Amino acid sequence: MTVRRVNVVILVLLVIAFLIILHRNLLNLNDFLKQVNPDTVPGMALPFETDFLSDHKVIRTGDEIPVLITAPEERLGAAVTAMNSIYRNSKANVVFNIVTLNESVVHLRTWLSKTDLKHKIIIFDPKILAGKISNDPQKVEAVKPLTFARFYMPVFLPDAEKAIYLDDDVIVQGDIRELFDTSLKFGHAAAFSEDCDSASSKGMVRGAGNQNSYIGFLDFKKEAIKKLGMRANTCSFNPGVFVANLTEWKQQNITSQLEFWMEHNAKEDLYSKTLADSITTPPMLIVFYKQHSNIDPMWHVRHLGATGAGKRYSPQFVNAAKLLHWNGHYKPWGRTSSFPDIWDKWYIPDPTGKFHPIRRHAEEK
Repeated sequence: MTVRRVNVVILVLLVIAFLIILHRNLLNLNDFLKQVNPDTVPGMALPFETDFLSDHKVIRTGDEIPVLITAPEERLGAAVTAMNSIYRNSKANVVFNIVTLNESVVHLRTWLSKTDLKHKIIIFDPKILAGKISNDPQKVEAVKPLTFARFYMPVFLPDAEKAIYLDDDVIVQGDIRELFDTSLKFGHAAAFSEDCDSASSKGMVRGAGNQNSYIGFLDFKKEAIKKLGMRANTCSFNPGVFVANLTEWKQQNITSQLEFWMEHNAKEDLYSKTLADSITTPPMLIVFYKQHSNIDPMWHVRHLGATGAGKRYSPQFVNAAKLLHWNGHYKPWGRTSSFPDIWDKWYIPDPTGKFHPIRRHAEEK
């Protein structure tokens, strides 16, 4: 065999080896996007969305502020509106990490293409919740998988040291950098707004349980709860808005701790019987018991979705709030709610026509 033939054979073998490696990499792209242990990964990150940069005049620079928000199909309009309010009220380099389900990706991308929002879409895999939620058919029906996305922040934001989590039913009226700059005490993995603070207590929901203390969320008759030695009258907090130290979160294995209590509740029903749909709150109350910092109360003015919220808060107070949260039954895109004009100010119409604020849609007919 001549030298030339040998070279040709070597070249062909190299090409074949290259194609095999390329094929293997393409097949394993999902694994590359996930964490090291694929069996415990709740989702997959899609490539960074950069199309929005091409036709826009302002490209924001500086340190990135990661914001994690969920976007279920029936509430995409809420998430987009919340993000738009953040973007328009700050000059910070905010990156929105949007957690959604696979069937909503196309719709979400189409909507976001009409905005200036710098974002990354993350697909949540509900299979991660297997064994962690009740098998009761009625309870399973009420569970919204994306509500648990906040438990997996370090997985979705592997390179971030600090981040903000926001529910989708919020409007931000202040500069988000101010919230991001919240100082967390040494050893604390998160900062919340307590339910007894001066701002939120005005809109406190009073009912069968004390929804501003631990006894309103946990069943203190259960042995597992008794053994923790927590005081039932301890002021609770709302996990719909919080700042997280993700370095500390990972060091303390907060996600594993939250999953432990989810599994424990699925077996022993540890949550309060008066609990409404705040099923993510009880495990967070346990894990962060007396181990969390506080955010400025004006950065989480809540209960705007409760009955009579319009009477509890004055328009002047609402306008002065840095962040408004319509937690409760009445959402600002629904038929009836308090202060819907504030939400309308930041709403971006759905280019596909699938999402309509019920109130506005009714008026147009």
